Amino acid sequence: MADTLTIVDHPLIQHKLTILRNKETPTAHFRQVLREVAFVLGCEATKDLALGEVTIETPLEKVNAPYLEGKKLCFVSILRAGNGLIEGLLDLIPSARVGHVGLYRDHETLEAIEYYFKTPDKLNERLVIMVDPMLATGNTAIAAANKLKDAGARDIKFLCLVAAPEGVEKFSKAHPDIPIITAALDRELNEIGYILPGLGDAGDRIYGTKG
Repeated sequence: MADTLTIVDHPLIQHKLTILRNKETPTAHFRQVLREVAFVLGCEATKDLALGEVTIETPLEKVNAPYLEGKKLCFVSILRAGNGLIEGLLDLIPSARVGHVGLYRDHETLEAIEYYFKTPDKLNERLVIMVDPMLATGNTAIAAANKLKDAGARDIKFLCLVAAPEGVEKFSKAHPDIPIITAALDRELNEIGYILPGLGDAGDRIYGTKG
Protein backbone atom coordinates (compact mmCIF):
# COMPACT_ATOMS: atom_id res chain seq x y z
CA MET A 1 0.00 0.00 0.00
CA ALA A 2 1.06 3.61 -0.59
CA ASP A 3 3.75 5.10 1.61
CA THR A 4 1.62 8.23 1.85
CA LEU A 5 -1.17 6.40 3.76
CA THR A 6 -1.58 6.75 7.53
CA ILE A 7 -4.23 4.63 9.27
CA VAL A 8 -5.16 6.07 12.67
CA ASP A 9 -5.96 2.95 14.68
CA HIS A 10 -6.62 4.61 18.05
CA PRO A 11 -9.07 2.41 20.03
CA LEU A 12 -11.57 5.24 20.45
CA ILE A 13 -11.63 5.89 16.71
CA GLN A 14 -12.11 2.21 15.94
CA HIS A 15 -14.95 1.99 18.49
CA LYS A 16 -16.66 5.06 17.04
CA LEU A 17 -16.15 3.79 13.50
CA THR A 18 -18.11 0.67 14.42
CA ILE A 19 -20.99 2.92 15.51
CA LEU A 20 -20.81 4.75 12.19
CA ARG A 21 -20.80 1.52 10.19
CA ASN A 22 -23.91 0.20 11.96
CA LYS A 23 -26.94 0.79 9.74
CA GLU A 24 -29.12 1.12 12.85
CA THR A 25 -27.26 4.23 14.07
CA PRO A 26 -29.72 7.16 13.80
CA THR A 27 -28.87 10.30 11.89
CA ALA A 28 -28.32 12.58 14.90
CA HIS A 29 -26.01 10.07 16.58
CA PHE A 30 -24.15 9.49 13.29
CA ARG A 31 -23.45 13.22 12.96
CA GLN A 32 -22.20 13.54 16.52
CA VAL A 33 -19.90 10.52 16.35
CA LEU A 34 -18.54 11.64 12.98
CA ARG A 35 -17.72 15.00 14.54
CA GLU A 36 -15.87 13.27 17.37
CA VAL A 37 -13.87 11.10 14.98
CA ALA A 38 -12.97 14.14 12.87
CA PHE A 39 -11.52 15.82 15.96
CA VAL A 40 -9.14 12.92 16.63
CA LEU A 41 -8.20 12.50 12.96
CA GLY A 42 -7.50 16.23 12.89
CA CYS A 43 -4.99 15.81 15.71
CA GLU A 44 -3.08 13.32 13.56
CA ALA A 45 -3.28 15.48 10.45
CA THR A 46 -1.91 18.55 12.26
CA LYS A 47 0.75 16.93 14.44
CA ASP A 48 3.58 18.51 12.45
CA LEU A 49 2.34 22.11 12.39
CA ALA A 50 5.16 24.64 12.71
CA LEU A 51 5.64 26.19 16.14
CA GLY A 52 7.25 29.42 17.23
CA GLU A 53 7.95 30.74 20.70
CA VAL A 54 6.29 33.51 22.68
CA THR A 55 7.04 34.84 26.14
CA ILE A 56 4.08 34.67 28.52
CA GLU A 57 3.49 34.92 32.24
CA THR A 58 1.99 32.03 34.14
CA PRO A 59 0.60 32.78 37.62
CA LEU A 60 4.10 32.00 38.90
CA GLU A 61 6.70 33.18 36.38
CA LYS A 62 7.61 34.19 32.84
CA VAL A 63 8.21 31.37 30.40
CA ASN A 64 8.95 30.89 26.71
CA ALA A 65 6.07 28.82 25.38
CA PRO A 66 5.18 27.33 21.97
CA TYR A 67 2.50 28.75 19.69
CA LEU A 68 1.36 28.14 16.14
CA GLU A 69 3.03 30.45 13.65
CA GLY A 70 2.44 31.24 10.01
CA LYS A 71 -0.78 31.62 8.06
CA LYS A 72 -3.90 30.04 9.51
CA LEU A 73 -4.44 26.64 7.94
CA CYS A 74 -7.34 25.87 5.66
CA PHE A 75 -9.83 23.01 5.80
CA VAL A 76 -11.44 22.29 2.44
CA SER A 77 -14.68 20.33 2.41
CA ILE A 78 -15.49 18.20 -0.62
CA LEU A 79 -19.24 18.78 -0.77
CA ARG A 80 -21.54 17.65 0.48
CA ALA A 81 -20.38 14.89 2.81
CA GLY A 82 -17.13 16.65 3.71
CA ASN A 83 -19.14 19.12 5.77
CA GLY A 84 -19.83 16.34 8.25
CA LEU A 85 -16.14 16.35 9.18
CA ILE A 86 -15.57 20.11 9.14
CA GLU A 87 -17.33 20.84 12.43
CA GLY A 88 -15.13 18.41 14.35
CA LEU A 89 -12.03 19.92 12.78
CA LEU A 90 -13.16 23.44 13.70
CA ASP A 91 -13.68 22.25 17.27
CA LEU A 92 -9.96 21.46 17.19
CA ILE A 93 -8.79 24.63 15.38
CA PRO A 94 -11.57 27.27 15.51
CA SER A 95 -9.43 29.89 13.75
CA ALA A 96 -8.89 27.79 10.61
CA ARG A 97 -10.17 29.07 7.29
CA VAL A 98 -12.66 26.92 5.37
CA GLY A 99 -13.02 26.32 1.65
CA HIS A 100 -15.48 24.23 -0.36
CA VAL A 101 -15.16 22.15 -3.50
CA GLY A 102 -18.45 21.05 -5.03
CA LEU A 103 -18.07 17.71 -6.81
CA TYR A 104 -20.45 14.87 -7.42
CA ARG A 105 -19.83 11.43 -8.84
CA ASP A 106 -21.57 10.46 -12.06
CA HIS A 107 -23.18 7.15 -11.15
CA GLU A 108 -22.61 5.72 -14.63
CA THR A 109 -19.04 6.80 -15.36
CA LEU A 110 -17.95 7.27 -11.69
CA GLU A 111 -16.15 10.42 -12.84
CA ALA A 112 -16.20 13.61 -10.74
CA ILE A 113 -18.28 16.54 -11.99
CA GLU A 114 -17.49 20.01 -10.56
CA TYR A 115 -20.22 22.51 -9.69
CA TYR A 116 -18.66 24.82 -7.06
CA PHE A 117 -15.25 26.04 -5.91
CA LYS A 118 -14.44 28.71 -3.31
CA THR A 119 -11.41 28.90 -1.03
CA PRO A 120 -9.56 31.47 1.11
CA ASP A 121 -6.76 33.47 -0.48
CA LYS A 122 -3.03 32.74 -0.34
CA LEU A 123 -3.39 28.96 -0.40
CA ASN A 124 0.30 28.78 -1.28
CA GLU A 125 1.09 30.02 2.25
CA ARG A 126 -1.24 27.66 4.10
CA LEU A 127 -1.45 24.01 5.05
CA VAL A 128 -4.56 22.83 3.21
CA ILE A 129 -6.40 19.79 4.58
CA MET A 130 -9.10 18.56 2.24
CA VAL A 131 -11.75 16.36 3.80
CA ASP A 132 -14.26 13.80 2.59
CA PRO A 133 -15.58 10.85 4.61
CA MET A 134 -14.91 8.34 1.82
CA LEU A 135 -11.99 7.67 -0.53
CA ALA A 136 -13.65 5.21 -2.90
CA THR A 137 -12.68 5.31 -6.60
CA GLY A 138 -10.37 8.26 -5.96
CA ASN A 139 -11.79 10.30 -8.84
CA THR A 140 -13.43 12.97 -6.68
CA ALA A 141 -10.40 13.40 -4.42
CA ILE A 142 -8.07 13.65 -7.43
CA ALA A 143 -10.26 16.30 -9.04
CA ALA A 144 -10.40 18.28 -5.78
CA ALA A 145 -6.62 18.12 -5.36
CA ASN A 146 -6.15 19.26 -8.97
CA LYS A 147 -8.36 22.29 -8.34
CA LEU A 148 -6.53 23.19 -5.13
CA LYS A 149 -3.13 22.96 -6.81
CA ASP A 150 -4.40 25.09 -9.70
CA ALA A 151 -5.48 27.66 -7.06
CA GLY A 152 -1.94 27.74 -5.64
CA ALA A 153 -1.99 25.19 -2.83
CA ARG A 154 1.42 23.59 -2.30
CA ASP A 155 1.09 21.88 1.09
CA ILE A 156 -1.95 19.58 1.01
CA LYS A 157 -3.16 16.65 3.09
CA PHE A 158 -6.24 14.50 2.54
CA LEU A 159 -8.29 13.38 5.54
CA CYS A 160 -10.99 10.75 5.17
CA LEU A 161 -12.91 8.38 7.39
CA VAL A 162 -12.76 5.19 5.30
CA ALA A 163 -10.65 4.36 2.24
CA ALA A 164 -10.71 1.60 -0.37
CA PRO A 165 -7.43 0.11 -1.67
CA GLU A 166 -8.38 1.04 -5.24
CA GLY A 167 -8.91 4.68 -4.28
CA VAL A 168 -5.70 4.90 -2.27
CA GLU A 169 -3.68 3.47 -5.15
CA LYS A 170 -5.23 5.74 -7.79
CA PHE A 171 -5.02 8.90 -5.67
CA SER A 172 -1.42 8.21 -4.62
CA LYS A 173 -0.35 7.76 -8.24
CA ALA A 174 -2.02 11.03 -9.24
CA HIS A 175 -0.79 12.98 -6.19
CA PRO A 176 2.18 11.21 -4.57
CA ASP A 177 2.99 14.40 -2.66
CA ILE A 178 -0.30 14.43 -0.69
CA PRO A 179 -0.46 12.33 2.51
CA ILE A 180 -3.70 10.44 3.21
CA ILE A 181 -4.96 10.17 6.80
CA THR A 182 -7.81 7.73 7.41
CA ALA A 183 -9.44 5.70 10.17
CA ALA A 184 -9.71 2.50 8.11
CA LEU A 185 -8.58 0.82 4.91
CA ASP A 186 -11.52 -1.35 3.90
CA ARG A 187 -11.56 -4.45 1.71
CA GLU A 188 -12.63 -3.34 -1.77
CA LEU A 189 -15.09 -1.50 -3.98
CA ASN A 190 -18.26 -3.15 -5.24
CA GLU A 191 -19.41 -3.02 -8.87
CA ILE A 192 -20.96 0.44 -8.46
CA GLY A 193 -17.98 2.00 -6.69
CA TYR A 194 -19.11 1.77 -3.06
CA ILE A 195 -16.66 0.78 -0.34
CA LEU A 196 -17.08 -2.67 1.29
CA PRO A 197 -17.81 -3.14 4.14
CA GLY A 198 -17.94 0.66 4.31
CA LEU A 199 -20.80 2.52 5.92
CA GLY A 200 -23.08 3.30 2.98
CA ASP A 201 -23.46 6.73 1.42
CA ALA A 202 -21.90 9.11 3.94
CA GLY A 203 -23.90 12.11 2.73
CA ASP A 204 -27.18 10.24 3.08
CA ARG A 205 -26.19 9.02 6.55
CA ILE A 206 -25.25 12.56 7.66
CA TYR A 207 -28.29 14.35 6.28
CA GLY A 208 -30.95 11.65 6.47
CA THR A 209 -31.52 11.50 2.72
CA LYS A 210 -31.72 8.55 0.37
CA GLY A 211 -30.63 7.79 -3.17
